[in-house]
Amino acid sequence: MTDRVAAEPQEAWRPSSVQLERDEWRRRRTIRSAAIAAGSTLFLLGAIGGAVVSSPGWDRVRETYFSWDKAVSSFPAVLDGLWLNIRVMVVCWILILLLSLTVAVVRTLRGPVAFPLRLLGTAYVDVFRGLPLLLVIFLLGFGGPALSLQGLPTSPLFWGGAALVLSYSAYVAEVFRAGIESVHPSQRLAGRSLGLSYGQTLRHVVLPQAWRRVIPPLMNDLVSLQKDSGLIAVLGVTDAIRKAQIETALDFNYTPYVVAGVLFCCLTIPMARLTDRYARKKGYHGAGGHL
Repeated sequence: MTDRVAAEPQEAWRPSSVQLERDEWRRRRTIRSAAIAAGSTLFLLGAIGGAVVSSPGWDRVRETYFSWDKAVSSFPAVLDGLWLNIRVMVVCWILILLLSLTVAVVRTLRGPVAFPLRLLGTAYVDVFRGLPLLLVIFLLGFGGPALSLQGLPTSPLFWGGAALVLSYSAYVAEVFRAGIESVHPSQRLAGRSLGLSYGQTLRHVVLPQAWRRVIPPLMNDLVSLQKDSGLIAVLGVTDAIRKAQIETALDFNYTPYVVAGVLFCCLTIPMARLTDRYARKKGYHGAGGHL
């Protein structure tokens, strides 16, 4: 009997008529929603574009900010400056991760012996989160070289990068600390019960879990750092913004600034969308990073 049943051909599963109608209704609704969204978006963009183009000063603005010839001529120089911004961002981000993780771990130490370290870490975070980044860049960029500290370069690029590292590390340290403290205390107790030391428990049990939880806000901080790396231009560093300023000074056409803005958007927007996609995929609903 079993062999005969197994030998009989199995009928392929087919959705019912109700299911087919439901799928067709969902498909029509999706198409309708997409059409309405596209139409409303085109209408809004058309209204904004029409208001801008019909303004009295549009011709002057177009000539000054959207000159195609000026954009083509200034593009290589601005792109060369952007390469410096990318290098600054990569190096600073590595240093920020190392410094901020150290500060976060110090602030989570327990016991009265570690109180001076916790106090120092708290003071560092409070000071550099309270100071505007541009002010830190001015203080270090102009004051650092004037000190003529032995063993440290006087390059504005070095001191501008140092300002980025010190300022961002204060924010990222709080992100790391929130991730560390979000790990349930039972995880620490479990590690200690297995014979792991405090450092081993932190390294093998707590930090791996904390790292996975703070990736979305860390990616947000990286997006912000990509933009703020252009602030070192105030020290005279020839990055993308400084290159655009030099190109603009030739004929007082501001199109190079628009070119620099577009290039920065080409860096930050994909990273921002990647961050949103990752957060949705992981179902992350925690606090965002420094933006």
